[in-house]
Amino acid sequence: PKGNMAFTGKYEFEADENYDEFVTKIGLPSDKIEKGRNCKIVTEVVQNGNDFTWTQHFPGGRTTTNTFSVGVEAEMETMGGRKFKAAVKIEDGKLVADFPNYRHTAEICGGKLVEISTSSGVVYKRTSKKIA
Repeated sequence: PKGNMAFTGKYEFEADENYDEFVTKIGLPSDKIEKGRNCKIVTEVVQNGNDFTWTQHFPGGRTTTNTFSVGVEAEMETMGGRKFKAAVKIEDGKLVADFPNYRHTAEICGGKLVEISTSSGVVYKRTSKKIA
């Protein structure tokens, strides 16, 4: 892996773009859409070489954790809580995962965690600042 692959850290939600359009497109129910809007999610990443533990802490105590190794199929959970299997790849220093109805990329850009999800041409971008 390239040197810019240092994902380990704790990141707090800072801003997003196209949230409503995206979550409507992937079919999240409106109560989940309401809850998730401007949600101060804290994302905690532990990276050990090609092995990752990716945890999202939601306000109110709910947590989702995806554990995976680059290039190896693993069971993961979508934004909507659906379980599926996918292999995460590395492309140009970004982690790339194909979820059932969207493609998700994550990269560290200027010390921030930048995540981009794309579904049928709708691009949702979430930026989180490093807090630990």
